[in-house]
Amino acid sequence: MTDDTVSSRNTDAPAWEQRFRAPRVSLPEWAEDAPDRSLFVSNATGTYELYAWDRATGARRQVTDRPNGTTDGTLSPDGAWVWWFSDTDGDEFGVWMRQPFDGGDDVPAVPGLDASYPAGLALSRDGSVIAVGRSTDEDGSTVHVVRGEGAEPVEVYRHRESANVGDLSHDGTLLAVEHTEHGDAMHSALRVLRLDGPDPAGEVVAELDDTAGGTEELGLEVLGFAPVAGDTRLLIGHQRRGRWEPMLWDVATGATTDLAVDLPGDVSADWYPDGSALLIGHSFEARGELWRYELASGELTRIETPVGSVSGATARPDGTVEYLWSSAAKPPVVRSTTGEVVLDAPGAKAPESVPVEDAWVEGPGGRVHALVQRPAEGEGPFPTVFEIHGGPTWHDSDAFAAGPAAWVDHGYAVVRVNYRGSTGYGREWTDALKHRVGLIELEDIAAVREWAVASGLADPARLVLAGGSWGGYLTLLGLGTQPEAWAVGLAAVPVADYVTAYEDEMEALKAMDRTLLGGTPEEVPERYEVSSPITYVDAVRAPVYVSAGVNDPRCPIRQIENYVERLAARGAVHEVYQYDAGHGSLVVEERIKQVRLELEFAAKHLS
Repeated sequence: MTDDTVSSRNTDAPAWEQRFRAPRVSLPEWAEDAPDRSLFVSNATGTYELYAWDRATGARRQVTDRPNGTTDGTLSPDGAWVWWFSDTDGDEFGVWMRQPFDGGDDVPAVPGLDASYPAGLALSRDGSVIAVGRSTDEDGSTVHVVRGEGAEPVEVYRHRESANVGDLSHDGTLLAVEHTEHGDAMHSALRVLRLDGPDPAGEVVAELDDTAGGTEELGLEVLGFAPVAGDTRLLIGHQRRGRWEPMLWDVATGATTDLAVDLPGDVSADWYPDGSALLIGHSFEARGELWRYELASGELTRIETPVGSVSGATARPDGTVEYLWSSAAKPPVVRSTTGEVVLDAPGAKAPESVPVEDAWVEGPGGRVHALVQRPAEGEGPFPTVFEIHGGPTWHDSDAFAAGPAAWVDHGYAVVRVNYRGSTGYGREWTDALKHRVGLIELEDIAAVREWAVASGLADPARLVLAGGSWGGYLTLLGLGTQPEAWAVGLAAVPVADYVTAYEDEMEALKAMDRTLLGGTPEEVPERYEVSSPITYVDAVRAPVYVSAGVNDPRCPIRQIENYVERLAARGAVHEVYQYDAGHGSLVVEERIKQVRLELEFAAKHLS
């Protein structure tokens, strides 16, 4: 990637547009046995694509070039191949392809496997074994294993409920799978298969299920096998003490080892390359930081990072750590513990924004954390956008985001609410989202809205409810169940008609909806009705703007059209924008267009 590959950036454009156009790079992934070979994502050409980077020579080249972009990719452990997922215009349904690291033709990575939704991928360290997770409406979840170059894929796992490939051991003889055969898509169990025995389909050698036999719903996740030959320890995440934290599980003996990571909030981990220590990622109250945990002594040492959010980190063979950092005010940058910037894209940098303030508000289910950004100039009360995050198992953090910054530039305050159902505040907070789906989150948003008005931050006559994906769903539901509270609604790629969405969405999301609502629309129709925005569409009073990707497998277009038709039938004020992509766009100018349309819609109806 050189200066002449970067699309022209108009530095005379408004600051909010410059933030979207500014070149960005992801945290580089590196090949385990060729650490100078790296893979990253960048928007350098105006579309997010994969790039190969040879650190030894400094050479960078664009790997993928597709109209709607590409972000899902990985390197083979020897650095010889770039694997990338090929779908059609963002529909997330496709096959894995691969391309030589130094360039060449794309070829099917696993011939013999038909198109599917991806459900994890793992490559053994020596390259002898590949595990591919797949999901289709017809087959549910399957895992196929390829043993050796050119070998036929062999099915080793199948179930109607959702499952994902976790990891392969160093030598490829052990495969860890996350599964939800018990029917709870929010809390996975783990299964380990031995792949080098007489049965081509593998042999189950270890199981771990924290949902079995107890009254609590506890999840497990695969973090990775030890990066050392012959080591059967699997690093996993668990929720046994009310939050996510790491634990070692020796799948050969069944022994588990608790790790004394005495930090508040959620804790994740990854291996240092020699297997002697863990790189700890710590998330607490919307900020992130890094630590090193010595496995032999249990010593925990802070890795210095600025206050803000660490969106990803990796330990290099020389013991240094590279991490992607940002804050609400400062744009993202890939740094190293050496103090250097690891990777930068040529071109004008993104203008800074304003920092966030923390607000803690008493809600019906406990204290609710909100992040607030105020315009740099002027006194409140301000027109205020409640920008609601998706997921729902996600949370807003003190991280750079061009969307909220655009609203601030236009004189709006922005409030982001980590409602019940959000991650980062303990298991009980996340798991509170059951059965009364949507209504629980809106109770917390209402509590923060009341605080924002009472504190003088927000003008009660100019409140905008906005969000994408699950945030778009909550926007439409809020407009119908709290019609007097909101002046404008902006819903991007939302769930609008829950029953139709269930019928059309990808299989993994069907499983999630069954978990959240306690069954299918046929089994618990009253719950789907109560939680569906279309139930309340005739109560909506605020002007509504809806944007949707026509190829979206998560919030499919038909159910959005059903909702819009109901608005149109009674002459409700609304606008609809459809674009040729899936669950959002990877094209920079398309993203700018969508934000511009939202800004214009809000300005028109708040004036």
